[in-house]
Amino acid sequence: MLQLTVVIRPEGWDEEKEEFIEPEIRTLQLEHSLVSLSRWESKWHTSFLAKKELTVEETIDYIKCMTLTKGVCPDIYSYITNRHINIVQDYISDSMTATTFGKSSTGTRNRDIITSEIIYYWMIRFGIPFECQKWHLNRLLTLIRVCNVKSQPVKKKSLGEIMRNNAALNAERRKQLNTKG
Repeated sequence: MLQLTVVIRPEGWDEEKEEFIEPEIRTLQLEHSLVSLSRWESKWHTSFLAKKELTVEETIDYIKCMTLTKGVCPDIYSYITNRHINIVQDYISDSMTATTFGKSSTGTRNRDIITSEIIYYWMIRFGIPFECQKWHLNRLLTLIRVCNVKSQPVKKKSLGEIMRNNAALNAERRKQLNTKG
């Protein structure tokens, strides 16, 4: 979860009363999740993940969709600055996991447009509970990818691959044991 602090009124000085004016600050709790993605796509009728760059209006609207804080005055979003947007974009791009993947053996990427419905389908296909729709989206997508990798049949090695692996192991052992054969 990301907490975004928005300044509605900065600290100042009231000349008439000759006193300091306290700043007015609001904190928004945001979550980049499948739920927020779904809300945004239902309004904009386009894939959030397929868009290269969002307009300012689309970005602010996505921040609205990410907001978990209850009873937020809609005017608060007019005080969001570029700094806030950068913080949100950094949060969205964070993997939120330690899981990494090696390079694909095929070297090709799927060019399908991914929408919230596709992600929900993957969740159903792999039996992922719907509570996970509230996770950070990148973490959910990583779980889906892990499920996909683990559900693939084990790829059998060719005879040539087995022979190369064995030759490399033998060479390594000869080096460690200082022997010739």
